[in-house]
Amino acid sequence: MLPLLWAVLAYVSRPVLAHGGLANYTVGDTWYRGYDPDTPPEQQIGQPWMIQRQWASIEPIFTVDSKYLACNNPGIPPPSYIPIQAGENITAVYWYWLHPVGPMSVWLAACGDDCTKADPTEAEWFKIWEAGLLVGPNLAEGIWYQKAFQNWDGSPDLWPVTIPATLKSGLYMIRHEILSIHVENKPQFYPECAHLNITGRGALLPPKEYLKKFPGAYDPNDPSININVYSDANKNTTKYVVPGGPIWKGFGVMDKYCMGC
Repeated sequence: MLPLLWAVLAYVSRPVLAHGGLANYTVGDTWYRGYDPDTPPEQQIGQPWMIQRQWASIEPIFTVDSKYLACNNPGIPPPSYIPIQAGENITAVYWYWLHPVGPMSVWLAACGDDCTKADPTEAEWFKIWEAGLLVGPNLAEGIWYQKAFQNWDGSPDLWPVTIPATLKSGLYMIRHEILSIHVENKPQFYPECAHLNITGRGALLPPKEYLKKFPGAYDPNDPSININVYSDANKNTTKYVVPGGPIWKGFGVMDKYCMGC
């Protein structure tokens, strides 16, 4: 855990590269350091402060059947957890993000007694947040949340999400995913996962039909994934469905940011 101001100031020394990834998390005024693919793994893996599963590269995952689609490559679990109350916000921090087109989503999966022993490919994930196209005129030229959350003033890009207030307490993996579709029929998946210790008075979990596995949650022929946003068919539409199925309404709050969703 790091003081928030110190960690933000450290941002200015970061290089700007082609893609990006989820670098850190904040809850309230507390900053939780994530994995850094530019730092030697032996200085991070197994460290008592580490709360994020290892992602060894900023390169994307290109296929929906990849075993790394759940929590990136290689997804080695950390020993620690971010403590958070149900109903609180957790903010994902990106040092930079450059891609402008495509949806974003956040998922949770209960771990049982120990997230370090949980297999992300066997976990039952449920979506709690999604965002897509915010405003037209069409899929290629409109403003997506993926572009709107970018900052160009030297500050990091911040992605706040509320943990459902009525969620059952326990240990969870949280999965943030950015899906970039700016390249014709070549989707780019950027997932990262961390471990949470969620406390509160809630007792709810979504029913089975809302639980998904990665891989398995996405169809390679889904027109929201295998898509050419520049095609003639998409020049006059703002219709886009965020992949992965709907958010369960039972939590009472629908965190959705997209046209017509």
